[in-house]
Amino acid sequence: MTDKIVLPRMPSFRLDGRRALVTGAGRGIGRAAAAALADAGAEVTLAARSADEVEAVASAIRDAGGKAEALTLDVTDTATAKAEIAARGPFQILINNAGTNRPALLADMTESDYDAVTDLNVRASIFVAQAVAQGLMEAKLPGSIINISSQMGHVGGPKRTVYCATKHAIEGATKAMAWELGPQGIRVNTICPTFIETPMTEGMLEDDAFREQVAANIALGRVGQVEDIMGGVIYLASDASALVTGSALMIDGGWTAA
Repeated sequence: MTDKIVLPRMPSFRLDGRRALVTGAGRGIGRAAAAALADAGAEVTLAARSADEVEAVASAIRDAGGKAEALTLDVTDTATAKAEIAARGPFQILINNAGTNRPALLADMTESDYDAVTDLNVRASIFVAQAVAQGLMEAKLPGSIINISSQMGHVGGPKRTVYCATKHAIEGATKAMAWELGPQGIRVNTICPTFIETPMTEGMLEDDAFREQVAANIALGRVGQVEDIMGGVIYLASDASALVTGSALMIDGGWTAA
């Protein structure tokens, strides 16, 4: 008689009882990430500078049966951001999504462009991650920090000098954080989208020639929708990715495979 086979059990994608913070949650990828987390059972705090937008999204999540609260916050105000995260945490999930872009040729780039994009995409992201990690370590809790990067964190592109620089920086910072926080059970990864139809890309993608150029660089032949990001958020936030840290999840339709 052979021993009875015990099949492995699929890790859960559910997030019931976990608290999540999403920055830049009023629109676009942040809004979609917050909706996905709430649908998976997380209690979500949505942070953004626009009070009306973030409260509207939180209200919609509550109307759909989820748990959500709004937090009006400018993450570039480091002291306030750290205080709010400490007061409202600990958060076992962070979607570090707040970001911006100012496309410009290198010859036309200004110090203002550099400062604005770098302050939000790098400085604020790192200090928000620091604050969430500190809360988790004090509470002795594991967690998942997900930095929203970009395919441009792995390649280059015209009019993207500063943006590429910030996303390459986040990729490096993520790898360092993964090693530093791994012993505490805190995982750190990036999600790297291609061009997604959001308010930030709307103006660019309205140009038919630009849209065709983008689609031609995507193996699947289309630009992304925010729904394309939601599954990746849940995967990296949940126990399904328990051994994944320091990694970049490419949701780029094959752009970087070329």
